Amino acid sequence: MSVLALVGLGLALGIRHATDADHVVAVTAIASRYKQVLPAAIVGAFWGLGHSLTIFVVGGLIILLNLAVPPRVGLSFEFAVGIALTIVGALNVAGKGGFVSAGFSSPHDHDHPHPHEHGRGFWSGIPSGRAFLVGLVHGLAGSAAVALLVLATVRDPWAGCAYLAVFGFGTVIGMVLITIAFASPVAMVARHSSFSGTGLRLLTGILSVAFGLWVMFQVGWADGLFRAHPHWIPQ
Repeated sequence: MSVLALVGLGLALGIRHATDADHVVAVTAIASRYKQVLPAAIVGAFWGLGHSLTIFVVGGLIILLNLAVPPRVGLSFEFAVGIALTIVGALNVAGKGGFVSAGFSSPHDHDHPHPHEHGRGFWSGIPSGRAFLVGLVHGLAGSAAVALLVLATVRDPWAGCAYLAVFGFGTVIGMVLITIAFASPVAMVARHSSFSGTGLRLLTGILSVAFGLWVMFQVGWADGLFRAHPHWIPQ
């Protein structure tokens, strides 16, 4: 495979990889805390960076050392994704306002950004770091599948590592585009409505919790992580 084809394939698959359902659910739950496009897009970039870092490190080790990932280990990585989704969603649901003010606002409810959500607090605050950590967990779960794809496509291990880097770059681009697509209508509604954003955080939180619990059930019991004979297909 030529270098140009390798770069093109890695970039395209990286962007597509960002659209996986669990990725979108996690990032939208975190980005729902913002009414502005730029901070939300940066959250997506942090998620993509965390994901790409784990993919590159773990996937690179699998490729260079020709490692085989045992089914129970692979399923454990995917189970961790379910835990992360549940925690991210629970943080949204338990946030200030909760069920009582979901979808409504008072004259003093979120009329102004809180320090931990915007401005200087954004760069050193929890949401960007949370996105990075969740991205790390997601990358851990997907590293084996991506590495196996590389091994089936690229014969040279070092070229495979280069492919992982391009794939990661594509994932960052894809996740930024997804968060922009999510945040743009939210910002538009926020400019023309008194909607406080609490309802949106609540809805994305519930979705993230539900999806996380479904992932844990699917991995833990349907795929057999907690059974005698686990069945794992990297994906």
